[in-house]
Amino acid sequence: MVSLINLIRNENMKLYKRTGTWVMIGLIFLVVISLGLFSKFAMQTNDNINWKEELRVENAQLKQTVKDSPLMGVGDNYAKQHIEINTYRIDNNIPPLESQSLWGFMVDATNFTGIVALFTIVVAAGIVASEFTWGTIKLLLIRPVSRSKILVSKYISTILFALFSLLVLSGLSFLIGSLLFGFDGTQHPYLVYNDGQVVEQNMVMYIISLLGFNSIDILMMVTLAFMISTVFRSSSLAIGISLFLMFTGPQIVQLLSNYDWVKYILFANTNFQQYSNGVPLVEGMTMTFSIIVLSVYFIIFITLTWVIFQKRDVAA
Repeated sequence: MVSLINLIRNENMKLYKRTGTWVMIGLIFLVVISLGLFSKFAMQTNDNINWKEELRVENAQLKQTVKDSPLMGVGDNYAKQHIEINTYRIDNNIPPLESQSLWGFMVDATNFTGIVALFTIVVAAGIVASEFTWGTIKLLLIRPVSRSKILVSKYISTILFALFSLLVLSGLSFLIGSLLFGFDGTQHPYLVYNDGQVVEQNMVMYIISLLGFNSIDILMMVTLAFMISTVFRSSSLAIGISLFLMFTGPQIVQLLSNYDWVKYILFANTNFQQYSNGVPLVEGMTMTFSIIVLSVYFIIFITLTWVIFQKRDVAA
């Protein structure tokens, strides 16, 4: 019997033999390098700006905004917590994180995990559907291996591509940030408001947590694309639906945040930064709640994928 490891190896060989795969990896390189050059040479430096005075002015504006037109729910909490963090910076001489620094650049680079999600969705959408499109699914299924192993090998290969892309993104951002900005200011902590007080966190752990939190969103969207690709045997449909939901889902949830039932929607739970920042989207939501909701969605996606692939007739 063909082992699962051999199947995964074969899927990775097919994936990395494609020119398109390396084009996507190359685009990650291009985006990170472009961001570094822009931050270094195009953005204005703040060397001559009194950051403490800036934060005092910002606090005054936030207080006035809350007083004149009180924000509701999440916005009100965010403003008050931002004031507390600014005050803590001033009192403890901890300057704000700047884009023109190693840590600031790496934090900015984590925003490009959306590009990793986009590329991985493309891979997930095509890794099963393309077998049906090219007619190679018949040759694949006549091998002495179960359909479950074939499906699992394709899914794991997709996840490994996402991890490889994230590794490229984080490693390159550290390299470019070090070369362009050096290591000045790397001793400063990251500040977060938690349990009614400002807490200092290690900056490296904060960046790792950002990548980890963003990976949850990638995992769910890739699993959704993988399911659609398997169910409908169409990579274009899987890409279209997944990208539409990825870009519009969070905005729709934000618009409906005043309704309690919105917390059961997938996209209300994929952003785990809402818990590290102490500002959940809907009052009463917890990290445990989101993990349970996401687990239910994940099981539904995987079950549908497995059942339909098992029953799919490819004889015709």
